Amino acid sequence: MLKKFLKEVVVIVVGRPVEEIVDLLDSKKHVNEFIIAKKMDITINQTRNILYKLSDSGLVSSIRKKDKRKGWYTYFWKIEIFKSLEFLRNTLEKRIDQLNHQIRSREIKQFYICERCNIEFNEENALLHDFTCNECGNIFSIRDNTKVLREFKKNLNKLEKELDFVEEEVKKEKEKIGKIKLKEIKKQEKLRLEKRKATRKKKKIKKKIKKPIKKKKKIKKKIRKNPKIKKIKKKTKKKRR
Repeated sequence: MLKKFLKEVVVIVVGRPVEEIVDLLDSKKHVNEFIIAKKMDITINQTRNILYKLSDSGLVSSIRKKDKRKGWYTYFWKIEIFKSLEFLRNTLEKRIDQLNHQIRSREIKQFYICERCNIEFNEENALLHDFTCNECGNIFSIRDNTKVLREFKKNLNKLEKELDFVEEEVKKEKEKIGKIKLKEIKKQEKLRLEKRKATRKKKKIKKKIKKPIKKKKKIKKKIRKNPKIKKIKKKTKKKRR
């Protein structure tokens, strides 16, 4: 069901001939644009034009890698499932609104038809044309809205059912994204705790190194001077004179 919706999105944006690109982009990893071109049997420029159109609507994402030998960049692409489903949901809602408007208009207003040319006119345009067809000169007939309303309501029911299925897929995808985000948050939290533990350990080690070693106090011994030595020195000085 999901792949069917993704293909429908590609058909809306680019066209039915390239809906198979979904089979190549529906991956967890980004895919080399040259591989996409080869598998689709189209040129790289055609491939890029398709991908750029999808990218303009935010339906695909890309990363680039530099070729070390050749020096140029190669792009890798991946379909954005959640954004694609949101795009489809919005498109369906618009179609439902338009169809509801047409149903209300048919129930209230009168329409006319040229049965020969099969051209329909609302009341205003029919008055402007004098209830006569410009193409063939045939007089307009009153259009029976019963069949048209039945067809409109049938299409409306179909679109509303499809919208319900799309809403379910959007919900599933939201839950997946929520789980991935929660996993990432837990991972980051774990890394933070590990860093804190590591810094605490470093601080403890630094504190141990910085602790001053208590030096033993040196006891200075006072040396008593011998008074006899002083007297000898004095006596020697006198002799020199």
